[in-house]
Amino acid sequence: MKNQSYFISADFHFCKSGVMIILFFAIIHTLAAQVKDPQGVVSFEKLLVASESFESVNVFDVDNDGVPDIFSGSFWYKGPDFVNRTHVGTLKRFGEYYDDFSTIIADLNSDGNTDVITGGWFEGTLIWKENPGKAGVWKEHVIARCGNIETTRAWDIDGDGVPEIIPNTPGKPLVIYKINKGGQTATFDSIKVLDKHGHGLGYGDINGDGRGDLVVAEGWLECPAQPFTQPWTFHPELSFVQASVPMLVVDVNGDKYADLIVGSAHGYGLNWYEQQMDVKKNRTWVKHDIDPYNAQYHTMAWEDIDNDGKPELVTGKRYRAHDDHDPGAHDPVGLYYFKWNGASFTKQVISYGKPGEGKGTGIFFSIVDLNNDKLKDVVVAGKDGLCVFFNKGFSK
Repeated sequence: MKNQSYFISADFHFCKSGVMIILFFAIIHTLAAQVKDPQGVVSFEKLLVASESFESVNVFDVDNDGVPDIFSGSFWYKGPDFVNRTHVGTLKRFGEYYDDFSTIIADLNSDGNTDVITGGWFEGTLIWKENPGKAGVWKEHVIARCGNIETTRAWDIDGDGVPEIIPNTPGKPLVIYKINKGGQTATFDSIKVLDKHGHGLGYGDINGDGRGDLVVAEGWLECPAQPFTQPWTFHPELSFVQASVPMLVVDVNGDKYADLIVGSAHGYGLNWYEQQMDVKKNRTWVKHDIDPYNAQYHTMAWEDIDNDGKPELVTGKRYRAHDDHDPGAHDPVGLYYFKWNGASFTKQVISYGKPGEGKGTGIFFSIVDLNNDKLKDVVVAGKDGLCVFFNKGFSK
């Protein structure tokens, strides 16, 4: 299938004039080239929760009162209004960065309180923070000293209902950490599946065998029948430079083949890669533009934002991902959802503008119904603050 993108195709070199042209087209297409859904466009109401510059956030019931709370960095914010906050411990800071690049949630010691798994680039340590069930500092436990962590994700590799923990550690081995829960603590088995991998990580069933495979910057790894005792087969069919985490494995066009959606985490571009299979079962990947005009698409999610039963792509810019050193670092900041229309993705703006007006995604964000209105809200952190975008449904 040939992608009929509404974007104008062009090749640019990143000289000053090229960057200005890209920025011009980014603004024009972001503000004016949106294609409206026949039902209307989903609108959002912004709530600034805090001006903290932690880059990761998740939502869960911290205090077990039945109301979802927000957890980000050194604090949790009590729902439903997220005004009162509780300090859980001081995070180390390195320049602009707090060494806290994920907020994975799990009750690791089976005490009924939800804990947090995180880690960072600078100390290279994967840790879990133990929820004490009351006010006070959350005790930290070292899971592994695994090297620089770009960010971490959790996927249930073996289908036992307990997700495995997988940090993206560019230049280091790709290791799966399996949680063994029991008693008042948890232990972790480490399973190395690749000697070295780069910037970018994804998970999903690439080849349709019912098992979830891993996608890395250099290709993809086929999951064996016994994922923790048998070797994973590496397929060097793809190559990405500083790809997003996650890279999404989804069937974009409904042809029963899993495709990939990949953002450029530290440059311009958002693309999907169509999986095609010839009569001899040779697999190829065809690249299609989604948005070549915006930069630093570092993280993303595949969620049903408009309640039509079909997921949308939710993503945006990670503000100051590499301080001032990325292409597009000084462009406007945006948060968007992209809807598949049967031929291409159409772009809808959740937030857009100069820093302080527009809002980005940070490095790890959450999409969840916060107020029980059957609409999924978007909770984003970042160096540009912690915000909730309440989903208000369709507006004509």
